[in-house]
Formats: sequence, structure tokens, C-alpha cells
Amino acid sequence: MYTHSMTRSQAQSAPDYDTIVVGAGIAGLTAARLLTRAGRRVVVLEARDRIGGRVHSDRSGGTVTDRGASWIHGIHDAPLYAVTEAFGMRTIEFTVGSYQPGGRSIAYYDPEGVRLDDAAVGAFGDDVQTFDAALSDYVASLDSGVSYGTATEATLALLGWEHSRAQRVHEFACHRTEEQYGVWIDELDAHGLDDDETDGDEVVFPDGYDALATHLADGVTVIVEHVVSQIRWDNSSVTVAGPDAAETSAEHVVVTVPVGVLKAGGLTFDPSLPEPVAGALDRLEMNAFEKVFLRFGSKFWDENVYVIRRQGPAGAWWHSWYDLTPLHGTPTLLTFAAGPCARAIREWPDAQIAASVLDSLREIYGTAVTDPTRVDVTRWQDDPFAHGSYAYMTVGSTTADHDVMATPLGNGSVHLAGEATWTDDPATVTAALESGRRAASNILGREVELDELWS
Repeated sequence: MYTHSMTRSQAQSAPDYDTIVVGAGIAGLTAARLLTRAGRRVVVLEARDRIGGRVHSDRSGGTVTDRGASWIHGIHDAPLYAVTEAFGMRTIEFTVGSYQPGGRSIAYYDPEGVRLDDAAVGAFGDDVQTFDAALSDYVASLDSGVSYGTATEATLALLGWEHSRAQRVHEFACHRTEEQYGVWIDELDAHGLDDDETDGDEVVFPDGYDALATHLADGVTVIVEHVVSQIRWDNSSVTVAGPDAAETSAEHVVVTVPVGVLKAGGLTFDPSLPEPVAGALDRLEMNAFEKVFLRFGSKFWDENVYVIRRQGPAGAWWHSWYDLTPLHGTPTLLTFAAGPCARAIREWPDAQIAASVLDSLREIYGTAVTDPTRVDVTRWQDDPFAHGSYAYMTVGSTTADHDVMATPLGNGSVHLAGEATWTDDPATVTAALESGRRAASNILGREVELDELWS
């Protein structure tokens, strides 16, 4: 799968390195590969027994299930897409991944469970676009400290629409917040969706997104099952220690663990992270966002429909189902438990979650809905090496907080990287990739280009 990997027990006497990378996700592997190819002595310490982090392709039962990241949201001039193409990763176009009113064919069902005709779908899409334009103008006038929910309500009030029309759009904004950031609309800063843009088609990876991690790890020294519990640092060196007191030293460390791990207390810094990094970290939080995959023996939904969406109170939890059948030929629907829903069902067994989702589907399709042949539910909230799926901006944070987190510390001894540390497109694999490139650039003292990953 990747070269030069070993278990922690095989590396008790690890030598000193130029750079230690903590975490073998996309950010860590990108930094490590670029530094290694530049001639530096690098080791990646990974707590899990696998690489990839929150890019995790499950191949149990002979089926590829991307339990973590799935999409590239827009491939036009996209650095991540360029990397996957260079590595020869096969893609399928699936332009409905971001929560938009249009894209591939979407079947909307009204609060009574009746499918909207084309005219009604078009009118609703126009309403969302009108709202989005007005919301963008309103948010641009705001400083941080106002929630996305407050901004949404203020914008709808300015539009002056009658109640049911405004309610459908408000509901859409709530669901978009949940699906994009796994958080309730009043918990996200109004600027938290400033990056919500898709440029070009969206694609998914039928052979598994984790192929990206495999390619990045080729030729990189990775030690798996090595939990890091403490990082001691000064202006010239770092020492990384695990719970068994084993220590590894280097000139630099690149820490790529998720915000949830940085805030959980199991990994400490000595001295503690200073301002402005500490303040930026404090204003970001890990979300609640899980995937529910349902595989069926046959399709009961319409052909050429790539998304099913339910409006009204019945869609409070389960409102969007994505048809993943084209990926592998097996009839499959993906839905998301996000924000309040994800927290409420956190202790539920998979069978109970599946039953709840099926009840919602049967409100639309009745007895045509069969029992699934397989159910997969992710549990990122309970993952000790993640504590959630990705980070979001709490009310009062700023978009700049992402980049501020990556401020080099100790004359370049300590660098933070990962999806939460890249302002332009946070909470994405693109952000992880770019943040790893930036860390490598800072350590090498020159601008590193992404094509150095493969050229």
C-alpha cells in the first residue's frame, strides 16, 4: 500500500529527522512527500493502523465505500483535480455534491410528499438564487459575530416574501448549512459559507478516494500505530513524544491532526500554542456530520434522478438522498446525518438509523421501498483521532482564522496544517493538500509547486 511503513514496535530506536510530520492524512502526506523529494529526512507518525485520515475508503464486502471525503467540488482550474489526474485516478462526473438547487436532475417533493413539476422546481431554484444574491450582499456588510441564521432571517425579511415561500428558502438555507458544515444554522458565523462556490463539474472516485493517500505515501517513511501525546518545542528544535515516553527529535514538526484532536487535550504542546494561533483555534470547532449508505436489491426511485429532496417538516432530518448507483452498478442511496440530527442519533445502532431513514423514504414512495441489503453508517464523532468530520467557523470567528492557525512558530520549528488551516477552501481535501504544500514551502524557504508531487 505504501513504502517503508512500520509499526511503532518496529521503530523504538527511530533516528533524528529533519522534519517530523504528525498525521498521515492528505495534508501530512503532501508535506512529507514534497520534503522527501527535496532531499529532507522526514518521518510521518500516524496514530491509526492505516494512512489517509479522513479520506477513508472501506472495501469490505467487495464494495468501495468512501466513508470520509467523496467529492471534488468543481474541477475547473482545481489543483486537487490536477493531482488526481497526474496520479491516474479514475473519476465519474457527479455534479450535485455541493448543496445547490440545481445541477444534475433533482426530484423535489413538497411538504405533503408530492413531487414538484418542472415549473415549480424552476421557480424554487430562482427563489434560492435571488435569496443567495441578496444574502451575499448582506453578509458582505457584516463583521464577524453574526450567525448565518440571523443573516438568513434578515435577508428574507428584506425580500418580503409571503410566509410559505420564505419558509421553503429558509429551510433550504438550514439544510445547506448542515450539509456543507454539519452544524445548525445559528451556530455558524455568517461568513462561514463565504467559500461555498463550485467552479466546473464535480467528480467522485469509483475506485476509492484513498488512492490519493496511497500515491502520496509512495516513497515516504510512515510509522503507523504511533500515537503522539506531546510536542516540546523551542526556536531551534522539536521533540515528539508518545504515551510510552518514546521520543523522536527533529528541526521541524508539521502537525496535521484535526481541530477536534487539538482541542481534546490528548495532544499537548510545551510551551502551549501562543497567540494568534491559540485564539484562531479556539474560534473553530469540529462538526457533527455522518454518512448513511443504503444499498438495495433494486431501484424504487425514478430513473435519471440523481438527488431526491424532501421539503417541509418531514424533511427536518432526512431531506436529501443521493443516487450512487452509477459508481458501481448497485442501487445505492446516500444521505447525511448532520448537525442536530447527527447528535441526536449518535448512540443509535445502525439498524435504528436505517429504519428512521426508510420511514422517511416510505412517506414518498410507499410500499415500493424495500429493505436494504446493506447499511453503512459512519461514526466520525466517536473517532478518537478526529472527533468529527471537519471544522467550522463558530459565531465570532473570521475567515482569516484558518490561515492564522498555520502561522509558523518558534522561528519555523512548528507548523500546523490540515483542512482547517486554509482560508480559500476550508473543510476540503483541497485545503488539506494546499496546507501541506504551504508547510513544505515554509520549511524549504521557497515556493513549492504541486507538480513537484509527481514531476
